[in-house]
Amino acid sequence: MAKKLNNKVALVTGGSAGIGLAIAKLFAAEGAKVIITGRRESALNDAVAAIGNGAWGIQADSSSLSDLDRLYSTIGEKVGKIDILIANAATYILAPLAAFTEEMFDKQSNINFKGTFFTVQKSLNYLNDGAAVVLLSSIANEVGVPNHSSYSATKAAIRSLGRSFAAELVERGIRVNVLTPGPIDTAVFEQATSSPAEIEMMKSAMAAMTAVKRIGKPEEIAAGALFLASDDASFMIGAELTIDGGIKSL
Repeated sequence: MAKKLNNKVALVTGGSAGIGLAIAKLFAAEGAKVIITGRRESALNDAVAAIGNGAWGIQADSSSLSDLDRLYSTIGEKVGKIDILIANAATYILAPLAAFTEEMFDKQSNINFKGTFFTVQKSLNYLNDGAAVVLLSSIANEVGVPNHSSYSATKAAIRSLGRSFAAELVERGIRVNVLTPGPIDTAVFEQATSSPAEIEMMKSAMAAMTAVKRIGKPEEIAAGALFLASDDASFMIGAELTIDGGIKSL
């Protein structure tokens, strides 16, 4: 059976853990030459080993334009052009509106919104015509959740970028779409809580919001990314694929 991404070069930002790592593993299994980014070298090395199939990692912070320049320059020198770009790198900072600081706001905006914008902008000279670009948003872009105002706004901005980028790049045959997960079982729960008990409480609360009464698996989101990155989604441009367990629909 033919693999969906044979001979494709795929870049997954934030690919050292969680959804990004699941996407990288699936893409590599489907025949792609996978490159991942991450901010921590040790996590990056562990992820590359887990992905296998000739994957390699480049340490980079998506909120740093100089890091992005170095990232794409390195890719250009070593492998040439990119066929698939998954703009996944993000941070998850939660706090009540009254307690949210400027530092928290700037960090979240710089990584999630600015980082996504310039990850795509800086890629333009390195993307093949006909490439697929997938931006990772969140169901929080449309659903009001306490303590999520900054995070939700950055993810709504990413949804908006998907439409604008798609309209601007369609003349090159580049398809830009947005992948919108619901609550997924990743390390973000550890980042947003301070104890195992709080983690379980948060997971239970998120699961209760879904129609299926559970949180999703990273592999379920990776399957959606594979669809959007492959020729199976050749008629999707500027669209949003929502995989949220029914939060938005019911």
